[in-house]
Amino acid sequence: MKIVAALIAISLASPAANAQELLLFAGRNNDTFIGCVNCGKYDSGSICNRYGDYGSKYSDTSIWNRYGTYGSKYNDESPWNKYSSNPPVVVDRDGGFYGYFTANRYESKRTRIPALLFLTDNVELVVEDLDRARDIYCRE
Repeated sequence: MKIVAALIAISLASPAANAQELLLFAGRNNDTFIGCVNCGKYDSGSICNRYGDYGSKYSDTSIWNRYGTYGSKYNDESPWNKYSSNPPVVVDRDGGFYGYFTANRYESKRTRIPALLFLTDNVELVVEDLDRARDIYCRE
């Protein structure tokens, strides 16, 4: 497992800290904020803040909660569902669209952001241990 973690850490290009904030929205109308993908780990809106609403493995609004709507590999609104037809969207504060954050490889408008794509392309490993995946993504 250490080798897998090391390979993921080496391969994963985390979002640039100085880039425009990229936000995740989910729900049938993409009206539920579920976190900032490239904000710092102390930012209250960050998916990297393990104690915040969007980064905690216990929060209903976190992609890292395997039992929650957005962290379950079975829920249609989760990025980890390989067959999802209603995954979260990635947008910037100006409304610029960066694709759908989804493991569904058939989604034509799937995000091209390398770090997010790496997570979804390796969804089988990610869903085994969402805590570890978050820590690697967030470089803790």
